[in-house]
Amino acid sequence: MYSLLLVLIYLAFISLGLPDALLGSAWPSMYPMLNVPVSYAGIVAMIIAGNTIISSLNTNRVINRFGTGLVTAISVLMTAVALFGFSASSAFWMLCLWAVPYGLGAGAVDAALNNFVALHYASKHMSWLHCFWGVGASIGPYIMSYSLTVKNSWKSGYAAVGILQIILAVILVFSLPVWNIKEKLKGESQTGTPKYLRIHEALRIKGVKQVLIAFFAYCALEATTGLWASSYLTLHRGIEVEAAARWASLFYLGITFGRFINGFVADRLGNRNMIRIGLSIIAVGLLAVILPVQNGLIPLVGLILIGLGCAPIYPCIIHETPRNFGSENSQAIIGIQMATAYTGSTLIPPIFGLLANFVTIALYPVYLSLFLVLMLVMTERLNRLIVSHEKG
Repeated sequence: MYSLLLVLIYLAFISLGLPDALLGSAWPSMYPMLNVPVSYAGIVAMIIAGNTIISSLNTNRVINRFGTGLVTAISVLMTAVALFGFSASSAFWMLCLWAVPYGLGAGAVDAALNNFVALHYASKHMSWLHCFWGVGASIGPYIMSYSLTVKNSWKSGYAAVGILQIILAVILVFSLPVWNIKEKLKGESQTGTPKYLRIHEALRIKGVKQVLIAFFAYCALEATTGLWASSYLTLHRGIEVEAAARWASLFYLGITFGRFINGFVADRLGNRNMIRIGLSIIAVGLLAVILPVQNGLIPLVGLILIGLGCAPIYPCIIHETPRNFGSENSQAIIGIQMATAYTGSTLIPPIFGLLANFVTIALYPVYLSLFLVLMLVMTERLNRLIVSHEKG
């Protein structure tokens, strides 16, 4: 049962990543057909992100009532229906409509699975699962590329991913007894039962504010790095467009590969030490990016180092949540963490775009450094609070 459920969760994480890059991959073909400006992709992305935040904040209440397995299955099904809706859309307003269930489904499954793994499995699985999310996010564009090349249709690309999501949803429905057994065993082995916490109640728990700020800062740094890396390398460092795009993509490869490696050492070193190591590697990478040297290879290597440094932080913060705040509070707090994560990754990169436009894109590494410092301060403050609480 343990192994079967773990396989299902790995499949679910791949599924979670599959649709994430579809809009960006397909949009150059979509917006002329829909007769809208190229900038309208941002509207769809914002609708998805907004509903993901809403869903994440309400996951705790829904899971307490229906259980992780059923919520995950329904959420994947909602995402699948939304993808079929995208494939059938012939007007921009239709995309906006289907973006609502897409965001609601994605937010719920993300928060539900992260908490389930944090409670039931070792830290190595959290790292590997997020590595598998990267696998899904990489496969999605290939499916869309095949559809555009062979079938000359972005709609078939969305439909293909929708079919994969439907298959997974059916598998999850048939596996519900396995999820229920696991949750019952957990309930028998621990005294704490899951609580429904309102946001203001969660914020009163010592350390929650610090972890939310740290999580916000991490997602802001990751999203800003990925979105603006190529532009910075081209416009400020004078690197050719093709080379800049190729090396910027290695930032994400660094995250994926780093999480694969983290799985082998996370349990031995512990989540807190892995976060410290990650922050240190990011600092070295940012130093390489910011150094005013003529050798163009140094900032390129710096981007890879930033990716490797980012790798352990997200999964380790999530996995440490039950230990820091109690298993009875973890679902509520992880839901809020997911909401702050999406907020950071949605709002902060466009703000840098304004800085780049009205000031200079040379501020890129300085901007990223601010979030690195914020992460360092908040995670260390959190550690001191938790240690003090454990001793007291």
